[in-house]
Amino acid sequence: MEWHAEGVLLAARRHGESAAILEIFTAEQGRFVGVLRGGASRKMAAHLQVGTQLQATWRARLADHMGAFTIEPLIGRAAPVMSDPVQLAGLNAVCALLSFALPERSAYPALYAHSLALLDGLGADHWLDAYVQWELALLSELGFGLDLSHCARTGVSQDLAYVSPRTGRAVARDAAGEWADRLLPLPRFLQGVGPADHAERQAGLRLTGHFLANHLAPSLGDRPLPAARGRLVDILNRQG
Repeated sequence: MEWHAEGVLLAARRHGESAAILEIFTAEQGRFVGVLRGGASRKMAAHLQVGTQLQATWRARLADHMGAFTIEPLIGRAAPVMSDPVQLAGLNAVCALLSFALPERSAYPALYAHSLALLDGLGADHWLDAYVQWELALLSELGFGLDLSHCARTGVSQDLAYVSPRTGRAVARDAAGEWADRLLPLPRFLQGVGPADHAERQAGLRLTGHFLANHLAPSLGDRPLPAARGRLVDILNRQG
């Protein structure tokens, strides 16, 4: 069994004396795990930073075996953002969430393209807005999409101000009534009105974080969300 594809490195961990186990996300193969012989060497360390774009070949005797990778590094994404704590935290959060959420060996070509666009745009204008929108896309791809198109109670599409934490459906300001304090605020930039200010961006991260932690994570065995996402949120909170 063999395939060749370009992909992004999501994670790497030492395996035995000299090898490493890699997680690579490709458009055609999805999230794939395999052994890289010699991957624990100092020579390879610089190429095995999360976010690195790789040309990968995977081989195994049988399809259900873990198999082994050979790789050719194409683009290193960690070094250019190493001096910016927010961009570095964003890179780590994207890769960690993909590793956490995606099932093995299931293709998500649209999510792959969206993820690469985000990773390649770190530091661009409004990239943090794009990050929150990417988390919404991740939820949608995995079956936990939010419906922000119209009010769940009245059907109107104007003045949508809240989201139900249970159903993920939008609620208009006038329809919220006494339930408003139990709903999640819906920032305007997620409705195409932007860019976001700091408060709106924080509201967006609280919104996506709720559904990641309380809807997606339980479906994956109730594991906690990756610490890398928490670090990104903490850095942004401190920037206030």
